[in-house]
Amino acid sequence: MRALPPGARGYLLCAVLAAVACVTPAFTDSGTPWPDVVLLAVLYLGCELVKACPLQNSRVPEGIGSFFPVVLAAVFLLPPAAAALVALPGGLAGTVVQRPAGVRRLWHAAQQATAAWTAGQAYGLLHGPATLGGGPSGGPGPLLGPADFPYALLPATAAAVTFCLLLTALDGGILATAERRPAATAWRGLAGSSLAPHCVHGLAGLMMAVMWRSPYGPPAALLVLLPVYISCWVFAQYHRERTAHQATIRALVQAVDIKDRYTRGHSERVGQASAMIARELGMTEDRLETVRIAGILHDVGKLGVPTRLLRKDGPLTPQERRIIELHPEYGHEMVRGIGFLGEARAAILHHHERVDGSGYPYGLTGEQIPVLARVVAVADAFDAMTSTRSYSRARPVPVALAELERCAGAQFDPSMVRALTDAIGRTGWHPVVTSDEDLQVIPAGAPGAERGPGPAVLAGMPEQGTRPHAPAPPPDRVPAVPGPGGGTGSDADGTGPDADGTGAGG
Repeated sequence: MRALPPGARGYLLCAVLAAVACVTPAFTDSGTPWPDVVLLAVLYLGCELVKACPLQNSRVPEGIGSFFPVVLAAVFLLPPAAAALVALPGGLAGTVVQRPAGVRRLWHAAQQATAAWTAGQAYGLLHGPATLGGGPSGGPGPLLGPADFPYALLPATAAAVTFCLLLTALDGGILATAERRPAATAWRGLAGSSLAPHCVHGLAGLMMAVMWRSPYGPPAALLVLLPVYISCWVFAQYHRERTAHQATIRALVQAVDIKDRYTRGHSERVGQASAMIARELGMTEDRLETVRIAGILHDVGKLGVPTRLLRKDGPLTPQERRIIELHPEYGHEMVRGIGFLGEARAAILHHHERVDGSGYPYGLTGEQIPVLARVVAVADAFDAMTSTRSYSRARPVPVALAELERCAGAQFDPSMVRALTDAIGRTGWHPVVTSDEDLQVIPAGAPGAERGPGPAVLAGMPEQGTRPHAPAPPPDRVPAVPGPGGGTGSDADGTGPDADGTGAGG
């Protein structure tokens, strides 16, 4: 408790008192069905304590969460106070990975007990117990006959939604008090991400309650838990695999950041901008995640480029430029065997192609360039222009967008440029790098920013991974590449979207 702010201590104390008030009537009411309460409480406790998978004798992966079907079955079968009592043992025994463990377990128990009581009240108001059916052989009460479907789904769904909303409301409160998050963000996204899983748990709990009330009794209800538990385990395995994927990506990005220290955070910002473009284009969530990963890993091939070339302040020779231009192919070879990347591999290989055919490595044109590669190309150039480098100062966001629009149709896909412009115009550009502690916010139309040295200086701090006093770019640092009109292209004057001195677009 000493580590908690005073507000969080008070909040936790209120939650504990609320839980005590919820469970107290179970001890004072002579009609509490204690055999069912004890059996369900032990069952929930056992589900929380089981850490060995019966199929592979391995630990249940982190992410399987609390086994709420048992709690919700108690909500459907028992009075609200008794259902709250069922939730206490499992909540106290649940696995926690952060300290203080005792305080967190106490919080989980109080939270779940209060949510179960509230869900039970909602279930009773909608006459849910009458829809379960059953009789003396399958549970307490008069003979009611079979369960009343589909009407039994309505009160069960309402109870599951109530259970979810109260859990998330309490979670948001503890985040706001214990971690001192702003009230506007403490609850953001909690209910949306939890509602569907809790409804699934509610359906499983309803199936369990119906079987419990059937003539076959509790043994039949236990059969429901096996497939539900296996499905939760499979989902947790997926969660662990996804976490491993993210760790792999993060390790590759960190390796690039260490080698090319002047562009630290660039990869993650490109991934963020790529996701903004994909969302604006209406891509599905799966493809949006793929393009984000492609943006993050687009420069992984720089691990195969000599460090002296990446950190060189002077001009590049034609031979050095050719070596650096191999980094898309290096990157593609490095990730070829990583199956989960899928379409992202093509984006890594082709993110320096240009729609007019003057790009590399293969000189593809227009629709020949994969869609995700065209997305990453725009995001890459945008971040290169809005970030301070050793050879150039950051440009304001409006200037960078104008340059992208100028090069649309020759260097970039116009639809991708338009998508990024629309997205930033609506939400602004808020680059977030997980390795950095601070959030940089650059409004799309920041007034007076045209003469500023870059977004990091506007925020009052030097940009991560850049030199505070970067020298002006040497006149011959950026090679002159013929543009589409016979003159010099957008990367030939040291000011365009590909102006990184390598032709690599950042």
